[in-house]
Amino acid sequence: MRGFQILNDPFLNRGTAFTEAERRKYGLIGLLPPRVKTIDEQAAEMYALYQSKGSLIEKRHFLMEIFNHNRTLFFNLMVRHIDEFMPIVYDPVIAEAIERYNERFMQPQDAAYLTIDDPDTIEQRLQNAADQRDIRLIVVTDAEGILGIGDWGVNGVDIAVGKLMVYTAAAGIDPQQVLPVVIDAGTDNQQLLADDEYLGTRHKRLTGDQYFAYIDRFVKAVEKLFPHSLLHFEDFGRGTAARILDKYQDRILTFNDDIQGTGIIALAGVLGALKISGQKITEQRFLTFGAGTAGMGIVKMLYNELIKQGLSPKEAKRHFYLVDRQGLLFDDTPGLTPKQQAFVRSRDEFADAGRLTDLTAIIKAVQPTVMIGTSTVHNAFTEAAVKEMAKHAARPIIFPISNPTEKIEAMPEELIKWTNGKALVATGIPSATVAYQGIDYQIGQANNALIYPGVGFGALAVNARVINDEMLAAAAHALGGLVDVKVPGAPVLPPVSQLTEFSKKVALAVAQSAIDQGLAQTDLSAEQAVAAMHWQPEYQPFDQLLANYRK
Repeated sequence: MRGFQILNDPFLNRGTAFTEAERRKYGLIGLLPPRVKTIDEQAAEMYALYQSKGSLIEKRHFLMEIFNHNRTLFFNLMVRHIDEFMPIVYDPVIAEAIERYNERFMQPQDAAYLTIDDPDTIEQRLQNAADQRDIRLIVVTDAEGILGIGDWGVNGVDIAVGKLMVYTAAAGIDPQQVLPVVIDAGTDNQQLLADDEYLGTRHKRLTGDQYFAYIDRFVKAVEKLFPHSLLHFEDFGRGTAARILDKYQDRILTFNDDIQGTGIIALAGVLGALKISGQKITEQRFLTFGAGTAGMGIVKMLYNELIKQGLSPKEAKRHFYLVDRQGLLFDDTPGLTPKQQAFVRSRDEFADAGRLTDLTAIIKAVQPTVMIGTSTVHNAFTEAAVKEMAKHAARPIIFPISNPTEKIEAMPEELIKWTNGKALVATGIPSATVAYQGIDYQIGQANNALIYPGVGFGALAVNARVINDEMLAAAAHALGGLVDVKVPGAPVLPPVSQLTEFSKKVALAVAQSAIDQGLAQTDLSAEQAVAAMHWQPEYQPFDQLLANYRK
């Protein structure tokens, strides 16, 4: 490879950082300005330009330009400014990027675009996108259930790209080894179907046997082409996500962030909160407000932890109350999913079961100590409901984790005020410190980005056969154990600014769990395996980079 071939390849290009010797050897003389810059100088220059951009979406567009031209520089920048860049390249700004994907599309960012209308080309499409690279991590979405904004068809490819950015910046997976994939199964979004600029297939979502047969062909193609990869499912719909995970989780190395990732981060937050309050998890009563894919993933992780702490399955299930659009869910509620059926209550438990459709009434009857919101219903956690909860819980644990901001169930400053500072709060969006009665309450961010990079990286580092509940629990305990209980107003989860540090702790915990269970396929220790796989966003000698390229 020479000249413009190198400059046009984002995995190889380093722009003005090519040395004089490299320019002469690889046909770059005359193709670049004469000055040679270090990556530190490039990063400082790009950050200054980034700061000059006005809106958040323009900042994201600028960062994507760097990403498309120079992956090493992009990730060097992101690691330096991870707290600032996370909301830009991922949540919440990514929602606007997805909604405006058609008008801003310029290049596909090395993604694989699959369509359910053409199942015979799955392997060809994956091979073309991989371009002979050693793919170890795939994030795939069909974009039916993007949290907070719903069904966005092929536009949802940006969620797969954003997830992989976080994997690399937080945990250190080589960007050459990742592949974003979108499965275009159609869309039920009428706005997209009526948009002449929409870039996806223009028909309603295909479902049922045809859909699941396509997913099976896709999984088999991944197993064949990338046998050592982790397949991460993202933002699939309520009716498909759990079914897909149940089918493949014991067969291949796979992970569903909406079910398992949300569950882990919620459990980690609860463990952190209990570390502050000094209470036991077996003493808690859990109210899940929003019993969809994310909500039931949370319930499963909390339930597994109660079992681990010595409760019987029957005893553990008594600790859960599911609330959805209908109110408190009962065993005779129409339309229950299989996941919900395992945790619903009997009407016989309540004298006024027919009235338990209002959150305040439900809280009065149930008296939860932990309330987690995944409903995407803004302001659903009302002052009356929260004050009712605070009557029965010494330190109410309240996590309104729906996002973006316009979907959050309550703002943290409201929760602190309504409970007179007693609430232990985490949100799904970045939240500023809340000053109340002389204490600065730091608000933990219950964002999956705090957990999934370490989980995936740890499993890949030791070449784990599967990701199981024991490994997920190890990840939650690793993260939840980082709370500093000595600081008044301490957050229940560590800050995003420390993402690279605690992603390594999570990765080590997951890797060690896999080794302990005999699920790892490596002779290395957890520390050695994680260190060996870790990629640094620095320019290595170009001869070495080129020699290892696509190997």
